[in-house]
Amino acid sequence: MFYQNSLVIALSAVLLSGMAAPLPAWAQDVSSENCTFRNDPTTADLLAARTRRGAYERALRVSRALGLAEAGGSQTLPRNNFIDEHIFGRLETEGVAPARLAGDEEFLRRVTLDLTGQTPSPSQIRAFLADGSPEKRSRVIGELLDSEAFVEKWTIWLGDLLQNARFAANRSQQIQGRNAMHEWIRASIAGGKSFRDIAWETVATTGNNYDAAAPGVNFVVRSFAPMGPAQDTYDMMLERTARVFLGLGHYDCLLCHDGRRHLDSVSAWGAYATRAEAQRMAAFFSRTQMTPYRSADQSDPYAGSYTITDRPNGQYNLNVNFGNRPSRILPNGPASYTPVYRDGRAPSGGTWREEFARFMIEDPMFARNFANRLWKAMFNLALAEPVDALDPDRLDPATPPPPGWDFQASHPALLEELTRTVRENDFNLRETLRIIANSTAYQLSSRYEGEWDITKAELFARRIPRRLEGEEVHDAILRATATSVPGGGYVVPGWEDRVPRAMLLPDPLEPRGVGAVNAFLNSFQRGNRDTVQREQSGSILMMLQLMNSPLVNDRVRLAASPFLRSMRDAANPAAVVDEMFLAFLARHPSAQERAIALRSFENATSRAAAVEDLAWALINRVDFLFSY
Repeated sequence: MFYQNSLVIALSAVLLSGMAAPLPAWAQDVSSENCTFRNDPTTADLLAARTRRGAYERALRVSRALGLAEAGGSQTLPRNNFIDEHIFGRLETEGVAPARLAGDEEFLRRVTLDLTGQTPSPSQIRAFLADGSPEKRSRVIGELLDSEAFVEKWTIWLGDLLQNARFAANRSQQIQGRNAMHEWIRASIAGGKSFRDIAWETVATTGNNYDAAAPGVNFVVRSFAPMGPAQDTYDMMLERTARVFLGLGHYDCLLCHDGRRHLDSVSAWGAYATRAEAQRMAAFFSRTQMTPYRSADQSDPYAGSYTITDRPNGQYNLNVNFGNRPSRILPNGPASYTPVYRDGRAPSGGTWREEFARFMIEDPMFARNFANRLWKAMFNLALAEPVDALDPDRLDPATPPPPGWDFQASHPALLEELTRTVRENDFNLRETLRIIANSTAYQLSSRYEGEWDITKAELFARRIPRRLEGEEVHDAILRATATSVPGGGYVVPGWEDRVPRAMLLPDPLEPRGVGAVNAFLNSFQRGNRDTVQREQSGSILMMLQLMNSPLVNDRVRLAASPFLRSMRDAANPAAVVDEMFLAFLARHPSAQERAIALRSFENATSRAAAVEDLAWALINRVDFLFSY
């Protein structure tokens, strides 16, 4: 039934033209854990260019697929805050015209997806369109930031950043550790905990990784390197901590060798950084102790757990020539290193790991990294790319880069002012996102009247579309069809209650034992929070899942969907078409789309078949799949 109807062809064919083609092998992401910089420094230099080209091509392909074209004529764009002053000031300087302001439907769908991972309901859309208040956009932003759905969305974001998952190539947290950390992340987001405090509780605390009192230590547990010298663990702790909280992924390279002749074309800072400096940074973790919890009783609630403590002594010894890194022995050098932070500070006493956390939070790169990552989450392209390979020597607008280098950030002064704002609001996630979402720059349309070229992507002249994550697509299908997960939810080990939505799953390896659902979610390249990161590129497998997955086809049948049954029973076909577009795409249909849908209703063998076909076709539209 689903492939015979002309409506299906007319409304879903654009999906194929709207998805970005897979990138060639040479342009794939470089894993910071494999020290690829040493093997081929040119691939590291491609990361930023690849990201910018991906943003440019997404905007181009999605706009072509959707036929996004704006009527001519100028529009005065308000400058709501400092973000707009920087973005529109740069556009004026470059002589580039910005896109028009997004319409209410486009804006509401975008901001609801970006802040909560959900699509607005038809009733929410109608209420927003009917509201004539000039403050309605800022008001709905506030409502979304205060919603439970916001907590769900940003729990996933922070879980990805901290790599919270049960399984890992190096060390397993076990189910209880994963669940404890997930609940801590969720409570931290819900309670508005400062990102500064989250970082401290992740890096500096001690305790058992199953304990609700110390769930952040699971990050440390994941940083222990098995079957190697202790120095491998110290290195991994530094590499993960610096990458996540400072955006300094080049330490993975520097812990093997000096940056000279390896990072020369990639990082002005890294080109002169040395292995000794990196190892002195790793020395902050040389007193960290992980003790397995021993118990013969498998019913013991702590069985399989680890306790993180700090030893009173220890240092980074240069006495091994085996492990995951090149030989650390220096024939004519020192026998060991004690900690020195990258700005020259040394611990004055106390616990070295706590001292590292204090230095890290005070480091200008900590706030820059947080601001840059949040910008990327909302604009789909960071101010400084790649987010995991920031260059400290090319970010401060008050200090020109070394000769031969440009600023890494597309808008250095904007990144610095956003960084300053982050410090002033005490690293508050909600307040920083409120500022970004209220900017006119964020609210620009995906439609662009002028000629679109790659240079305009990093100028943020228009909205750069974001492909929805697998969890968001899964839940959007349930929401649009008013269906639910069989059995009331997915079973997650260690949880008493079933999980009714994918956005509530604790990591991307869930739900286990539900093959069709896992295949659907994994086709969106959600990664594993360990060796595979989330990806935004499309794939044939993803498109086939949208067309053929039981998750889709079972829910677009009237027998499963009370919403579709109500559409079958409604008297007015035109009203049915409008309601279904609102439910699935969060917008009204164009005149052409309405005509196609109504013609299909006239030609269908039954109203039931017409409703089911339209539901399937709308799920396979490009605009169902993107926040644009």
